[in-house]
Amino acid sequence: MTLTRTPSPAVKGSPGDGTAARRPRFLAGPGGQNISLIGALAVVLVLFGVLNENYLSLSNMQVIAEAATITGLLAIVQTVVIICGGLDISVGSQVGVASVVSAMTFTATGSGAFLGMAAAVGVGMLIGALNGIVIVYGRVNPTIATLAGLAAYKGLAQLLSDGRAQGYVLNNDVFIFLGRGKMAGLPVMVWILIVVAVTVHLLLKYTDIGRNLYAIGGNDTAARLAGISINKYLICVYALIGVVAAIAGVLLTARTGSGQPVSGSEGLELKAITAAALGGAALKGGKGGIGGTLLAVALLGCLENGLTVQGINTFWQNVAQGALLVIAVVIQQRRSGERAVGLPH
Repeated sequence: MTLTRTPSPAVKGSPGDGTAARRPRFLAGPGGQNISLIGALAVVLVLFGVLNENYLSLSNMQVIAEAATITGLLAIVQTVVIICGGLDISVGSQVGVASVVSAMTFTATGSGAFLGMAAAVGVGMLIGALNGIVIVYGRVNPTIATLAGLAAYKGLAQLLSDGRAQGYVLNNDVFIFLGRGKMAGLPVMVWILIVVAVTVHLLLKYTDIGRNLYAIGGNDTAARLAGISINKYLICVYALIGVVAAIAGVLLTARTGSGQPVSGSEGLELKAITAAALGGAALKGGKGGIGGTLLAVALLGCLENGLTVQGINTFWQNVAQGALLVIAVVIQQRRSGERAVGLPH
């Protein structure tokens, strides 16, 4: 008697199902993600350009670029930590601490802007490293650890500043240059964003450090067996977040003219995570890139500015950000072909 094997039904989205073959290949990779973002950005620009003739003016584009700089800096480092399988919800509060420290150190010492900036960067590095140590050696989930940091660092900024803006820095040429200066037609703040973005991109794509970060996020067990010091990498990544958040805090001080414990930094963590997810950083780790993140930052900045120009209630901007984050995660789940929770294949 001849036995025949009945082929098992193919799982939807698997190679045997045939749907993967029918799906356009360029939409499945990072290039497809960036093309989608470029298309969405074009739609937003055309829409608001039609609704308001001043929206596409050079002056308004510069306003959008300056406003998006701080979010962009945080989104870049948020992408890095997501790539290695982590998350940092405390970045907004870290910006507030750095802003207050930079302004208060500057006004208290009278030693020039650089001492205030150095103090802010030093505090930022310590705060970031502390997050990493709690996560690594306290064995605390990154979301919980940095959620605690969100509250703790916000409270620290308010304690240092007595809950109000501190210092005045616009009598200093360095702060004026950072907040309002231009180089080759672009605001200095935008140049700082470009330098950080290029540096992190090169680090991720062309160094062993970058390859190890992707390996940690893709499969931490395999990375450990390959001899990668995961603990060291995680602490260093969170310290890097603290440094870049401190730079963002200094720019916030330069832009507003004083140290801001909450105003200007609250809600930045949601924007950074949304931009990273929209840009293609897989929240499970192992995937992501700086190019997509910057396109997402541009999209969020243009959308927010367009809603403001049209006089739409700012509460709707929060709704839009939340909706975009959900959309980004849903797209990631669909692309991964993962079965929906609680539903059959």
